[in-house]
Amino acid sequence: MQMQRPLSASLSPSRRGRGTAVDSLPMAAAGGPKWAQKTITLPPFKRGCHLVTPKIVKEIGEDLSDFKCGLAHLFLQHTSASLTINENYDSDVRHDAETFLNTIVPEGTSAPWKHTLEGPDDMPAHIKSSMFGCTLTVPITNGKLNMGTWQGIWLCEHRDHSTARKVVVTLNGI
Repeated sequence: MQMQRPLSASLSPSRRGRGTAVDSLPMAAAGGPKWAQKTITLPPFKRGCHLVTPKIVKEIGEDLSDFKCGLAHLFLQHTSASLTINENYDSDVRHDAETFLNTIVPEGTSAPWKHTLEGPDDMPAHIKSSMFGCTLTVPITNGKLNMGTWQGIWLCEHRDHSTARKVVVTLNGI
């Protein structure tokens, strides 16, 4: 059994242990387990569910192609948006998902929330984010994300006035 070196071993000495954000990490030497990491900044989207698979694949494609078998882990660095995998073809599914979320998580002056510092969509956005989550794990097979024919990665924006969103993608495998 091969021992994996800690991810911090791939960092230059000046970046180790400082808790700084890392935009990308180099691949490990050929033959053993490999790691790569990249932070992707997605542009602001209007409220709703948005297919972001093409943008994610474009940003990680070069590193992704180096993996025969592995996992891609996506982590959204925000508490008022979420990631999920769902239908990639019919945009009505994304619209219906947004309608469902708005139906089960009320907002406005009649909603029961105490946390409204950033407006009436503030607490509902946090609840919706927790419902879908901020992480995804997708298998990698022969240099590609191994998703079903009709599956796509969605960014669900739960705020009325959104900002750019950051997704940290970590690839590991052989």
